[in-house]
Amino acid sequence: MIIARDLTKTYGPRTAVDGISFTVEPGRVTGFLGPNGAGKSTTMRMVLGLDRPTSGSVTVNGSRYADSPAPLREVGALLEARALHPGRTARNHLRWLAASNALPATRIDAVLGLVGLEGVADQRVGRFSLGMSQRLGIAVALLGDPAVVVLDEPVNGLDPEGIRWVRTLARQLAAEGRTVFVSSHLMAEMALTADHLVVIGRGRVLADCPTADFIARHAAAHVRVRSPQSGELAAVLRRSGAHVTADGEGLRVEGLDTSGIGDLAGAHGLVLHELTLVRSSLEDAFMTLTADSVEYGTTPAGAAR
Repeated sequence: MIIARDLTKTYGPRTAVDGISFTVEPGRVTGFLGPNGAGKSTTMRMVLGLDRPTSGSVTVNGSRYADSPAPLREVGALLEARALHPGRTARNHLRWLAASNALPATRIDAVLGLVGLEGVADQRVGRFSLGMSQRLGIAVALLGDPAVVVLDEPVNGLDPEGIRWVRTLARQLAAEGRTVFVSSHLMAEMALTADHLVVIGRGRVLADCPTADFIARHAAAHVRVRSPQSGELAAVLRRSGAHVTADGEGLRVEGLDTSGIGDLAGAHGLVLHELTLVRSSLEDAFMTLTADSVEYGTTPAGAAR
């Protein structure tokens, strides 16, 4: 388990992380989201002892990660896929890490096979693509068979098959009872991967809740309705208190669920050709919540003159 309590990091006058508290529990994938400059990478570096908190604390299984005698057995981490010596082979990169943590040599072949790099294990990593480097970074994270896995943007550079593989791996690790903490900018992927979300903006926690709850709270769903009697139906729905607007060939209805709309249409003898609940996406919810926390604002195309 990862526990952060009032975790703060300042760099001179700038506060990168501002008194955040959260818990990453075992048995589920916890997604870590935030706009650029929100403090995600700084937080992950403090979890791993690479940056010292200005105040507050963060522990892994009750202790500071830096105090672990065999850190790779405690926590496996991928922070920067390109943080590799270009002259070393993939196998030798894993070999020195295994030796430094007294890990058996058998783990090297095991993780190379797990991430699909057996065929290039003896190539120099300087020739690796970003996707291959990501796979090697994940191999490093799993080398010590750790109970806690921290992955920062693990699908960067991966093709669709690789992205699906990372998603399946993360969920498998969580199903084994491990603690899995993953950051990503790919909202659609996080929606499929994460059971729970910690969302930060400008160094502060904006949300800490199950993924489904986050979407429900921060982005409104609506119902799409098509009817050959759309004018009459719209009038009926508005009289019941619903907000109704035109939506292409149909109606967009907010304030009533599908059952309520169907009941009203039936009671008034109105025909329905479509009645669809349109659920909001994680991206919609994220953009709504973090709108005031982005580091760089943009002007819509065509707005600037």
